[in-house]
Amino acid sequence: MTADADFDADLSRYPPRPFLKEQSIWAICVYRYGRRVLNRTGILRTIQLKLYWLMSRFVETLTGITLPLEARIGPGLRIYHFGNIVIHSEAVIGRNCTLRHGVTIGNRVPDGPAPVIEDDVDFGAYAQVLGNVRIGSGAKIGAMTVVLCDVPAGATAVGIPARILQTGVLQTGGQLDKP
Repeated sequence: MTADADFDADLSRYPPRPFLKEQSIWAICVYRYGRRVLNRTGILRTIQLKLYWLMSRFVETLTGITLPLEARIGPGLRIYHFGNIVIHSEAVIGRNCTLRHGVTIGNRVPDGPAPVIEDDVDFGAYAQVLGNVRIGSGAKIGAMTVVLCDVPAGATAVGIPARILQTGVLQTGGQLDKP
């Protein structure tokens, strides 16, 4: 157990000894360290923020994961297949979310709003969520999906641009068929 409940929740979603097996935990560890440093004061805070900056650049270069200190990321973050993951500094990500390689959560225009991701959202590889978008709790974003509008809680979004699949219905060739 660590002194950081959020990091403990992150670790609980990883296999044993993740620092030896999964590079993505390195990026999460540095992000959580930086968030703890923000709550400190004085010269120690200044020194530790410089150390955080150095560690974050090093880990970002090694892993290809950008988790800005300003982003608000809930506990229980799990990143599979590290690499090419970019999170906007104003993004909000809820509890127990899962990211796979190539995921981008960002804005559509410079200085534009960033997405809000609620709890238990699962992102497929290379999914992109851009702009003033809210992804509801328990939603699933398919691989290579480009989300430009809100996704309701529990829904599955697929395609470019994203469309919502109806529960219990498989969409094929423009027709809706029962599975």
